[in-house]
Amino acid sequence: MSNIDSVYDVLKSTGMVAIIRGQFSAERILDLAAVLCEAEIRLIEVTLNTTDALRAIEALRARFDSDAVIVGAGTVRTAIQLEEAVVAGARFTVAPNLDIDCVRRARGHDILHMPGVLTPTEVQQAVNAGCRVLKLFPSEMFGPAYLKALRAPLDDVDFVPTGGITPENMGAYVRAGAVAVGIGSWLISSPDQPLSEVADKARAFRDAWNAAHAPASS
Repeated sequence: MSNIDSVYDVLKSTGMVAIIRGQFSAERILDLAAVLCEAEIRLIEVTLNTTDALRAIEALRARFDSDAVIVGAGTVRTAIQLEEAVVAGARFTVAPNLDIDCVRRARGHDILHMPGVLTPTEVQQAVNAGCRVLKLFPSEMFGPAYLKALRAPLDDVDFVPTGGITPENMGAYVRAGAVAVGIGSWLISSPDQPLSEVADKARAFRDAWNAAHAPASS
């Protein structure tokens, strides 16, 4: 199985990408990853505007089994940044924008790239370029209703809404058609946030995801 297929399968089955962004040391990111893994949040995105992000990605790959934690790079806006992320060991990349060169290079490296899109035109451009999954960003500006409207004509496209996702609104995004969600500051807010608080919030997200996918009672 290709890396793209493998990461795609984990993304769809676990449903969440935890986003780490800010003044986090590599050591703190390793601690956070252990907590997230316990809540079955296995995809961890370290954004490239995080302190020493590439070293943190390397450390995550060295510390955790590749099946337990899927390490990715976020805020990958250029082809140069994508190449740097691949060298560091990222298995997926995420961007706030759609850059076709990034998409092509990621496919060449067997890396799942999730570009940021908002409009139907951007969605179709990304699909034409070969994207498997798209990041709907910034989702908090429009909410689940926009995702539902977007998927009416684009129901064969997989979206990962990102921005403003909480346990309370996750179900609405799932019902609107999200295959997964990107979760950031509501889950991980600062370097000095207690790990116990991160653990509690991670469990809340996991419970919300499971509830959203539970069979409807008759």
